[in-house]
Amino acid sequence: MKKVIFLVDMQSFFASVEKAKYYHHLNQPLVVSGDPERRSGVILAACPLAKQAGIKNGERLWEAREKCPNLISVPPHMQEYIDNSLAITDILKSITDLVEPYSIDEQFMDVTYSQKLFGTPEDIARHIQHEIYLKLRVFARVGISENKVLAKMACDTFSKHKPNGIFHLKKDEIENVLWPLPIEKLFRAGSKMVRHLQRRAIRTIGDLALTDVAKIKKEWGIHGQVLWMNAHGIDYSPVSLSTTDGQKGIGNGMTLPRDYHEITDIKVVLLELCEEVCRRARHAHVMGQTVTLGVTGSSYNIKTGFHRQITIPDPTNITLETYCFACELFETFWDGQPIRRLHVSLTNLVSDDSIQLSLFKEKRPDQIKLGYETDKILTKYGKTSLVRASSLLASSQAKDRAAKIGGHYK
Repeated sequence: MKKVIFLVDMQSFFASVEKAKYYHHLNQPLVVSGDPERRSGVILAACPLAKQAGIKNGERLWEAREKCPNLISVPPHMQEYIDNSLAITDILKSITDLVEPYSIDEQFMDVTYSQKLFGTPEDIARHIQHEIYLKLRVFARVGISENKVLAKMACDTFSKHKPNGIFHLKKDEIENVLWPLPIEKLFRAGSKMVRHLQRRAIRTIGDLALTDVAKIKKEWGIHGQVLWMNAHGIDYSPVSLSTTDGQKGIGNGMTLPRDYHEITDIKVVLLELCEEVCRRARHAHVMGQTVTLGVTGSSYNIKTGFHRQITIPDPTNITLETYCFACELFETFWDGQPIRRLHVSLTNLVSDDSIQLSLFKEKRPDQIKLGYETDKILTKYGKTSLVRASSLLASSQAKDRAAKIGGHYK
């Protein structure tokens, strides 16, 4: 039996959740935006009415207000979006147990064996739309095809332009439907790769599809071959109940509420980021052997800052160890200019079990154990129940970050 795969995408998800909550804003242009006073006044989601005024995700709130003076702006409520996303998953699982979350507002479904109960793919798509809107007041778009790549492109490229939000892309139609599209419309073709392809006169999806795959692979390796397969509608990846293929890294970063000039202030936030990264590593029962530090300067016009890493002798998830290596990188590469963003990550991950055993005769096991015990307290009583003295300083962001999910307030 031919596979039937859906990509279900929520239209303007964050904005739709807010409109469902603030019903009096239903017929008004609304955006979800961060706080301009904390340098996070970026549009996270714009409702269709706001988009009609030319407002785009990612632009500054003040720019959006110039386009639409009567614009309604509300802050993000991440916990509500997560709750709604989980509720959508439950609705989809009433159709099939083969549901794979792709992002907070997109989910893949394999409905191949659901057709006997729920009808044609289009019938199932309409049923899903009805159930989601009835329960959550959020409009869902559905891309339909026989694999995940084509379902994703069906949704992103075509469903959003259909009045009913549904588009069925059949594999035998891709030469007429997909190939004329510009290469940037191809799933997984990032902006850098698009530039490479365009420099080789590959400007449409069809251009790539008709290029010898051996040449593509020689030029761009496996990634190029995967893009060539995508152009032909070839994708063997199943809809998976578990999307965990093994983490490659754990990182945390933040845009500072103001420019930080003093190294003492910067190191306070750096320690807090190392704390979060190591706590997440301990939760995943892994350690990292490479510490990476990213720093972005305050200028928006000139590219400043650096991105450097150091591979350490022994993998770690100990906060102070990670902090020491991050400080070493910072002191080596910082040019003394004001900064507006910091990012710390651990990569080259290994299981913590074998590492703890191999270090049993050293002093580090006590530090490792202390980290896990501290995590238990924070899990039980909250992230601010136990903080370092440095997190009481004015430059600290720990308390503010504890009130957020994904960098935005709950």
